[in-house]
Amino acid sequence: MGANPGQSKGSAGPQRLWLVLFGILLAALFVLFAVAQGIGQPSVPEGDVAKVEDVPDGTVSEAELKKAVARQASQKVASGELKKAPKAGSDEYEELQSAAMVELVERLWLQGEAEDLGITVTKKQVENELEQIKEQNFPTPKAFKEFLEESQYTRADVDKLVELQVLSNQIQERVSAEGSKPGNQEISDYYDAAKATQFTTKPSRDIRIITNKSKAKVEKAMEELKADSSPASWKKAAKKYSEDPSTNEKGGLQEGLSEEILPEPLKADIFEAATGELIGPIKYQGNFTIVEVVKLNPEEAQKLGEVRAQIKAQLEQQAQESHFSEFVTNYRSKWTSRTFCASGFEAEVCSNFKGSGRPAGAPPACYEADPKEPASECPAPVAQLAPAVPGSVTVLQPQGERLPQRPVPVPTEEAAGGTPSEAEILEQLEEGGAEGAPEAAPEAAPEGSGGE
Repeated sequence: MGANPGQSKGSAGPQRLWLVLFGILLAALFVLFAVAQGIGQPSVPEGDVAKVEDVPDGTVSEAELKKAVARQASQKVASGELKKAPKAGSDEYEELQSAAMVELVERLWLQGEAEDLGITVTKKQVENELEQIKEQNFPTPKAFKEFLEESQYTRADVDKLVELQVLSNQIQERVSAEGSKPGNQEISDYYDAAKATQFTTKPSRDIRIITNKSKAKVEKAMEELKADSSPASWKKAAKKYSEDPSTNEKGGLQEGLSEEILPEPLKADIFEAATGELIGPIKYQGNFTIVEVVKLNPEEAQKLGEVRAQIKAQLEQQAQESHFSEFVTNYRSKWTSRTFCASGFEAEVCSNFKGSGRPAGAPPACYEADPKEPASECPAPVAQLAPAVPGSVTVLQPQGERLPQRPVPVPTEEAAGGTPSEAEILEQLEEGGAEGAPEAAPEAAPEGSGGE
């Protein structure tokens, strides 16, 4: 075929190259569009409503979902939460279907996580766990049978739930055990930081005390004890004159009283008195009191060796809780990304779920222009960050003191009578930071994991 008029032979090569490049670009754009529209997502098998990748038998059938919805509806009717089972397509039915989908999918997540961690459960373990559950919750075989009938669970359903419970426990134990172990230096640092507050007994006094509403009776006791303040005399006087039931049978004796627990004016009188000195009568809260200090107990600090095991256990628990909390966050992200739901059955556990962008459980009236019944409380439109206050992260408080991140107006010198100090600004943060700040919803742990 001859060349087209007006076109040189040398231009044909570049034109073909451009067509090839255009074809590649078009294909790339189609792939991006397909991914954006969900075309590239794994298809859910016919008859199923959800598929979880990397889980053996990782599908939820439509029949399973309908059964779970019916069971939930029956339980809510029995408990009085619903008058009757909702019809398919209604808002109440959609809520039950979404909750049932979450429940069934999260069961598959547990199976998948156990598979990833190499955790298995034997039939014997399931039987033993079920026996413990029966002993704790069902006093008779009849009670267990009635539970199965009322809950619409079959024995196979129960066995599966118990198996998941065992898996969940083992996953939590495995993950928690992976938390870092505190070393000698970490234990020593914690002891040094906490010594004064946690491992030191403050100075205290052992005293004898007589209390009575009648000043005359207290003065009479004072006269007798001035003549003889022996323990025997105190025992006799306390039984005769004191109206304090906690001490009148013990000769008025109270041991280990520290300054922190004593109110004024008793604190000053007791801690300034010498041993063996009779003090009183002291008027306090409508009563008259006489006191004698019988023993001074000096401040005493426990040695590191005495509390090492306690500190180690505490730090290990903190490390385990922190590690497990991080695991739960990653766990949900990991398995949500592997979960795909059929059209019309999307729930928050599905990677192809498109929510309204509103917090779960928020009253619809919060987002209506003119609601018939205004909501009493609405969530904040944006979750506030709560970073640690600079300088508040310590050995004793690893997370620091967290306050919502928000602008705080600094009073002018005219209004405040001077430039505010750093302590005053921090006080404003603490007072104002809590107002209107939404509570952060805790990440849900795997079902039955005990993560509360």
